[in-house]
Order: sequence, then structure tokens, then C-alpha cells
Amino acid sequence: MVNQVDEAQFLADLQQAREAAMQTARVEPRAINASYDRSAHVIVVRLNNGAVFSFPPDIAQGLAHASPEDLAAVEITPSGTGLHWEKLDADFTVSGLLGGIFGTRSWMAKLQERWQNQQAS
Repeated sequence: MVNQVDEAQFLADLQQAREAAMQTARVEPRAINASYDRSAHVIVVRLNNGAVFSFPPDIAQGLAHASPEDLAAVEITPSGTGLHWEKLDADFTVSGLLGGIFGTRSWMAKLQERWQNQQAS
């Protein structure tokens, strides 16, 4: 009897998780295209909601100082929630990029320090 209760609870939890995933997929921005624009030196990301955003690779951990060829090799994860550069071993979530997260906490602290120094001079 314990197994039946556990299985029933599991199936209920699974259904709830599927519904939550479907709801998230409807509202969370997903990448549908990503590319490197050499002339502007930015990564350009097109989202499923029609928005487009870009960022300079020099502020992204693992992308700074990469060759144009390596930057152009950006892949979108199957779910559309992330960007991946195989050769550079770099991964970013779309939501993180939209939130201004371009690396680890220490990377972000260095970016902040660099930005403050530029503003001071």
C-alpha cells in the first residue's frame, strides 16, 4: 500500500511539474537566434517574444579575448534558455544575461570595479 501512495504522489508531482514547465515556457523569454556581429563586436540574441538584445563579449566571462570565429560559434540550448560556446567552454542563461549576469560573483565584482574606475577617470 505504501508503494501505491508513493506512486500516486509521484504522478501528481510529475503532472504539477509538467504544468509549471509549460507555464514557464509560455512566459519566459527564450532565444530563437544568436549570432556574433563582427562589425559592432557584440553578441546579438533574438527572443521568442520579438525582443532583441546584445552585449559586448568582453564583459562576459569566458568570451573576453576570444577570436571572432570562436564567438560566432554560439549555440542555443534546445530549450532556448541558454547560450553555449563549445570551444570556449562558456555557458550563459538567457534570463541571467537579461538580468546583467555575465559571470561568477568574482567576475561581476571585477567588472563593477572596472566600470567604476572608468567613470572616475
